[in-house]
Amino acid sequence: MKLGLSSYSLHRDIASGKLSILDAPRWIKEQGGEHIEIVPISFNLIERPELIDDIRRAADDAGIDISNYAVGANFAVEDEAAYRRTIEETKAHVDVAHRLGVKRMRHDVASRPPAEATIQRFEADLPKLVEACREVADYAAQYGITTSVENHGYYIQASDRVQRLVSAVDRPNFRTTLDVGNFMCADENPLMAVKKNLGIASMVHLKDFYLRPASSAFGEGWFRTAGGDYLRGAIAGHGDVPLEAILSVIKASGYDGYISLEFEGLEDCQLGSRLGLERVRTLWERV
Repeated sequence: MKLGLSSYSLHRDIASGKLSILDAPRWIKEQGGEHIEIVPISFNLIERPELIDDIRRAADDAGIDISNYAVGANFAVEDEAAYRRTIEETKAHVDVAHRLGVKRMRHDVASRPPAEATIQRFEADLPKLVEACREVADYAAQYGITTSVENHGYYIQASDRVQRLVSAVDRPNFRTTLDVGNFMCADENPLMAVKKNLGIASMVHLKDFYLRPASSAFGEGWFRTAGGDYLRGAIAGHGDVPLEAILSVIKASGYDGYISLEFEGLEDCQLGSRLGLERVRTLWERV
């Protein structure tokens, strides 16, 4: 197992200019991280391709891997031109992933607000989602890249829907980026969901949330689950995701790939990321 950090964890400091994406690999190495996951928020590798080689050099200089490249996409669109455009844009990101030297790329697949994210709508959309994911995966295969869907965006967030999509796409290089905390957004028990989907994971994301019931009526900093409860990002190990039990399951499975910490709490992002990495390392050694 190699523990590292998603650049998403540091995006507030990257956006403010306090930290550059080129500083991030060295910063992660200093915290004991072994890899960086590149999430292009506050920078764009399509518009600034010269930055791709700079990131590779920065990671090489720091002595850490670039584990994954994670981008957005939404294939659940009615307009055929928009659908084709999204597929081609996602394939362009595959080219970026290849130039970064990674063998894993997560792309989002579809998102709908909770009121529209019914199982009937999902089944109706599924053929187009499968077609898009197959085309992108087949394109990525020339580079030896495994593409993946994350349990993300309400619509394809529950473990069964992720399994349904991965099974229907039916490509050996299309799997899931398994985010252990995101299942809570769909009101699913994260430990049980991890057990269900770990076997189809190409990569693991660790994150933590505080969970409070809908009656709490929290405001700023909190967001709603599909069922109306409240979540807020937490430093890993401080919240309500059963990380120790989850890490025990992951370790017992023999998983030996990348584990990427995503911090999205209200605390200073460098502090939250550093403390989270320390806590995850301690838990991994304990289980």
